Amino acid sequence: MLCCLLASCSSAYRSLQRMEGDAACIQQFRPKITQTVLYSTQVDVLKHHFSGLLLFKPMEDSSMRVVFASEMGLKFFDFEFAKDGTFTKHYILPKMDKKAVIKTLQKDFEMILMRQDPATAEVLTDGENRYTAFPLKKGKIYYITSKDCSTFVRVENGSRRKPVVEAFLSHYTNGVPDSILIQHKNVKFNISSQRAEK
Repeated sequence: MLCCLLASCSSAYRSLQRMEGDAACIQQFRPKITQTVLYSTQVDVLKHHFSGLLLFKPMEDSSMRVVFASEMGLKFFDFEFAKDGTFTKHYILPKMDKKAVIKTLQKDFEMILMRQDPATAEVLTDGENRYTAFPLKKGKIYYITSKDCSTFVRVENGSRRKPVVEAFLSHYTNGVPDSILIQHKNVKFNISSQRAEK
């Protein structure tokens, strides 16, 4: 019984060991969005389902606008991620306008935009993969790659014990992923995006 309790309380990250390596190597997987990019997107939040176009638009001041709207033009949300790390909510649909939803979306997009400072990271390994870990107020973001940092595996937003969110960026074309999938582990909140134009 005690073994079961200990196993259930153990951390998915406890086997990670520090390793030598440059945290900046993950920058090669950062989406290189230099002009507007559109994704055909499905969002499932609790009992709500939204589909439409997700737009990433780099601005002249180096901020990034992230806008999600229906194909008929109804806007669901419009966020801005500034170069200095500040976040601005320009608009969100009233029924989505909940602090927890906004905070979750903010964290999700910050995670996939990879705008963190490599100087704040530590490099770890589980023996097979490399984990470039950035501290959060609660938990860490882990960018997981092959051990030699040549292949991108996934991103995890992890609590002290386990992954809370997983994100997959795949099939890059000219530095931009054709597919983005964000899956939350503890609540029904998933975002699935396929690039609409290349």
